[in-house]
Amino acid sequence: MWKRVLFVLALLIVLSSLWYSSIIVNRISKEERTKVQLWAEAIQKKANLVNYTDKLFDKLRNEERKKVELYVEAIKRLTNPDPNFNPDYLFLSKVVTNNTTVPVILVDEEKNIKTTRNLDSLISSNEDSLLKQLVIMASKYEPIEINYFGNQKDFVYYKDSQLFSELQKVFKDLEQSFISEVVSNAVSVPVIYTDSSRTRILAHGNLENRKVDESTMEEIIMDMSQENPPIEIELTEGHYNYIFYQDSWILTQLKYYPIIQFGVIGVFMLIAYFLFSNSRRAEQNQVWVGMAKETAHQLGTPLSSLMAWVELMKAKNSDPKMVEELEKDVARLGTITDRFSKIGSAPVLTQQNMVEVIKHAIRYIRSRSSQKVKFTIQHASTEDYLARVNIPLFEWVIENLCKNAIDAMEGEGSLTISIGEIGNQIFIDVEDTGKGISQSQKKTVFQPGFTTKKRGWGLGLSLSKRIIESYHQGKIWVKATKLGAGTTFRILLNK
Repeated sequence: MWKRVLFVLALLIVLSSLWYSSIIVNRISKEERTKVQLWAEAIQKKANLVNYTDKLFDKLRNEERKKVELYVEAIKRLTNPDPNFNPDYLFLSKVVTNNTTVPVILVDEEKNIKTTRNLDSLISSNEDSLLKQLVIMASKYEPIEINYFGNQKDFVYYKDSQLFSELQKVFKDLEQSFISEVVSNAVSVPVIYTDSSRTRILAHGNLENRKVDESTMEEIIMDMSQENPPIEIELTEGHYNYIFYQDSWILTQLKYYPIIQFGVIGVFMLIAYFLFSNSRRAEQNQVWVGMAKETAHQLGTPLSSLMAWVELMKAKNSDPKMVEELEKDVARLGTITDRFSKIGSAPVLTQQNMVEVIKHAIRYIRSRSSQKVKFTIQHASTEDYLARVNIPLFEWVIENLCKNAIDAMEGEGSLTISIGEIGNQIFIDVEDTGKGISQSQKKTVFQPGFTTKKRGWGLGLSLSKRIIESYHQGKIWVKATKLGAGTTFRILLNK
């Protein structure tokens, strides 16, 4: 009964814990997803700002290009006036001189530098520096061609103005700040920020437990995309970067916490059950030992008296047959007393021939059993079956099995004891033709108190199991049984 109560209580604890843990996990998961969504919206707004800044720089870049083209047109008209057109030289000169921001270099067809404007004085005064600047300008923008009469050509090279470059640097810092904020403000969730191809990682965060490199990147991104759809960030028109994320480590731990908790509770219950069973078994052993010792003590006084009466009967020349039988019974009581006195102490084991031990064990029972019970001892080998046993205790086991068999056969049938070898072990089978044992009772026949008799304590088989397994390091079990056909008990002993 207590086992069922303990199991029900443990089940209620586990179910309550799982239910409550599930509620906490779902609540935290919802809150975490809400935070991620709010963070993603804030990131998108920052991305819009970055996108707007990029468009603004495109406009500024186009404006500087137009300014350079206007500068080129003014130079062209000043150096190569059209006879059909009366130019305003003052206005053209003002156009040329008003370009105070965009660095330009005017060269001829042979790449000879003719003039410069808005370059640093240290650069404009050094030919090598000017050539380096020319290479830089050529790598950034296509030069603007100036055609003169007579097929003469000049070229104007230019680069971004100082103001534009500084603004562009601010823009790069803003973009880098945006990327860093994607990672640093990732609400404690593992996050990866990739380019539009989803193959190049721009930044990542909260991935302390995972190595991020080319060999693991694809696997990590796939894991994240399966758990949560990526967030698109439009930095420029039609150009998307992606944010991949997954649940935080704390939430992942909480998901597996109920399983771990269940395992811990299960281990705790197993330990508790093991300790309780051992405590109960130790208490039973103490009761058994105490009862056995007390029985041996109580038998000692009347046994001594009976022995004295036997000697007195011999002295008075009483009926020899009666005296002989009385001596056998007194010797039997002495054996029983000796057996009980050995319970609870380490018995002395000696090497014995099991055939002779079993013959001696059934001799007393055979003489006091019904003539309708046929006793048979079988053994295939003519050699001795040697095992280390304590004779009084082992004979007690054989007597218990034989008595139960005779009771099951109701005083009529066949009782066969077979002795043989299996590897380095000796087996003893005690087979009867009695009423058998039901399958449901096979596992309980060795429990203290189990009995099918109207009168009996149900200690014989339990005591036999203790003697074989605890004292002789052997085994005993119900080998076979069938209702109405009989039962076979098997004992295994080490050679």
